[in-house]
Amino acid sequence: MTDNTSNTNEKNVTAGTDNTDHWGGAGNADVPGGSVNGVPSAETARPGGAGRYDVVVVGGGAAGLSGALTLARARRSVLVVDAGRPRNAPAAQVHGYLGRDGVPPAELLATGREEVARYGGEVREGTVVTVERPAAGGFRVLLDGGAPAAHADRLLVTTGLADELPELPGVAELWGRDVLHCPYCHGWEVRDRAIGVLSTGPLAVHQALLWRQWSDDVTLFLHTGPEPDDEQYEQLAARGVAVVDGEVAGLDLTGQGRLGGVRLASGRVIPRDALTVASRLTGRAGVLEGLGLTATGREMAGHVVGSQVAADPSGATEVPGVWVAGNVADITGQVAGAVAAGLLAGAAINADLLAEETRRAVAARRGGGGVFTAAAEREVAERVLGSARHGLPRP
Repeated sequence: MTDNTSNTNEKNVTAGTDNTDHWGGAGNADVPGGSVNGVPSAETARPGGAGRYDVVVVGGGAAGLSGALTLARARRSVLVVDAGRPRNAPAAQVHGYLGRDGVPPAELLATGREEVARYGGEVREGTVVTVERPAAGGFRVLLDGGAPAAHADRLLVTTGLADELPELPGVAELWGRDVLHCPYCHGWEVRDRAIGVLSTGPLAVHQALLWRQWSDDVTLFLHTGPEPDDEQYEQLAARGVAVVDGEVAGLDLTGQGRLGGVRLASGRVIPRDALTVASRLTGRAGVLEGLGLTATGREMAGHVVGSQVAADPSGATEVPGVWVAGNVADITGQVAGAVAAGLLAGAAINADLLAEETRRAVAARRGGGGVFTAAAEREVAERVLGSARHGLPRP
């Protein structure tokens, strides 16, 4: 697939990411003299010519902006490509993020873009079509709409994931409002309400027992999922979770466009205020396919729940120079975790660039006839430190 949603069924997918692979923001075109508040811009810190960057970040959500901020503060030239369609856009607020609990998703991203621009980073609107690896090295990032390609020494992909939803009338329309997936994101807001759990897989009983923590009125709709075994039925009964057999035909909406109830194939409607659905979580790895990277299955409790791109703890993939962060690498992560992952990846990329630059500097010095000697080191110390060098009396 491409960097976005073109490889997914739009009817059954909430098209967005915690860090989408598009542009969104004004960059630092209004920064006078290549600096912001006295902080050198990336172009000032590392001249590379138009369209050339130390790092291109594909996806400007929480993970992408966090990585870009880390790199910009390390005086790296960085471009973030983003379309401003985050996965959590339907949600009213972000929760579980210390110090930012309750912030609207759009506000969080707008603040992040401003912070990246403050240190000279660029954030632009557009879509990454594909990424190539030229023979000369680095990466050539191709954009849609005839925009000039961007060239980068390193690549950070934070394209998030797609939620593949059940094909039931009303589910997509209410996704992120009354149709929910994560109790830690939405549980408090629907506490003590009438909650339904739609079973489409083997983890439904676990979900029903989990949501019981937030309400004593929880109903498990077996729908197309497997029937619980005797032990699971006993657990559900012990916790007071009702079980409804039969397939669900769709959701009934109120006149205000909110969830009114769950309608069974029999025609019976069971009133519910919220319905939790386990979407299939698919990491958006299409932009990486040209580099030989694909998303692989992620298991939870012995069951595959989606796919993500494999990486080490810093986000480094098996392709040299390519990092991933956020939901594309961890489909169960939340916003706070995405921010942390972006920071870690940004620091790792900076360290990798630094190591390469040091190797080149040593090679250039040797190639120019410069050989390490005590005399040469003393000359450097005298030139750089002057009278402040070690061993001289203080003035």
